[in-house]
Amino acid sequence: MNQTIKNKIMVFGMAAILGIISLFCWFKPHTDYSYSERRVLAKFPSLTLDTVTNGKFMSEFETYTLDQFPLRDTFRGLKSFSSLYLMGQSDVNDLTITNGYVAKNEYPANEAMLENAGKKFRYLYDTYMKDSNVNLYFSIVPDKNYYTSIKSGSLAMDYEMLVDTMTKQTDYMKYIDLFQVLSIRDYYRTDTHWKQENLVPVAIVLSDVMGVETSMNYTKTQLEEPFYGVYYGQLALPLSPDTITYLTNEIVESCIVTDYNSGKPVTIPMYDLSQATAKDPYELFVGGNTPLVTIENPLATTDKELVIFRDSFTSSLAPLLATGYSKVTLVDIRYINSGMLGNFIEFDNQDVLFLYSTLVLNSSTILK
Repeated sequence: MNQTIKNKIMVFGMAAILGIISLFCWFKPHTDYSYSERRVLAKFPSLTLDTVTNGKFMSEFETYTLDQFPLRDTFRGLKSFSSLYLMGQSDVNDLTITNGYVAKNEYPANEAMLENAGKKFRYLYDTYMKDSNVNLYFSIVPDKNYYTSIKSGSLAMDYEMLVDTMTKQTDYMKYIDLFQVLSIRDYYRTDTHWKQENLVPVAIVLSDVMGVETSMNYTKTQLEEPFYGVYYGQLALPLSPDTITYLTNEIVESCIVTDYNSGKPVTIPMYDLSQATAKDPYELFVGGNTPLVTIENPLATTDKELVIFRDSFTSSLAPLLATGYSKVTLVDIRYINSGMLGNFIEFDNQDVLFLYSTLVLNSSTILK
């Protein structure tokens, strides 16, 4: 076979491959949502004279074709595998694997973001709590990279600077250190969050400082459905799934949980097991990411109340803290404007805990 024939075969073969892929792209059913990445995928852009002339159509069309590409997750997995195991890269899209735990390189610590968080907390204090009879506490949930970066050698933020900056800006609160209470084993391998079944020591440390007694005895129930965390989808590698275990006892089962997301109070389960097969199973804990939730404990031996300004990590911790209070109010100012809180909460004679992960503090513009 001469060189000319070989070249023709190569050209026609490549053209055939591109043609098949193009046809596949055009006739493949549109996918609205990526369950692996937990995000809405791009839709076909609007085709008008304006969007063509200003370049918006082509820019959005490129995003659309990437999101709708055939076998997209398979190719993403091949990219991750080749990057980590063939090319020897330490991370893929800032994700690393250390002893089976996937963590994100949160780097560097952003002082401007930390200062913004401090200003937001100060606003809440000055507006609602400064002249109230409340006890103020502040604590930080470390992200997984705090524990994995030492072994993986990956980039990591200056956590000492982060804690120092935040404690100086919240010097009107009592700081409760959780960094030494936790370890990497207390987190899901494929997800951002911590495991509820490992949080009893965390609840004890917090409750001891706040002067209440929380329960230490629980029954563990493990979900049958596997839990594929957010990092599993982002990395697109065939990692072993996690499992979700939730804790309960007589006190937890007696609690009344009320969600105010719809504008009116709605009673919800402490653990919504229907979420086990939903987009994010972690949201089975206390309604997931909702602006305002209350947990009332009819078996409480005290009339003390707790208000927690929180992110998603608190969802799985709240049932444990609720065993020591008559009422716990969860406030998520990622979803409710801080200026509206006076319409829902009267701050008087409560414990108030600001509990935020390093991930949120380092991206604090999401706080309203």
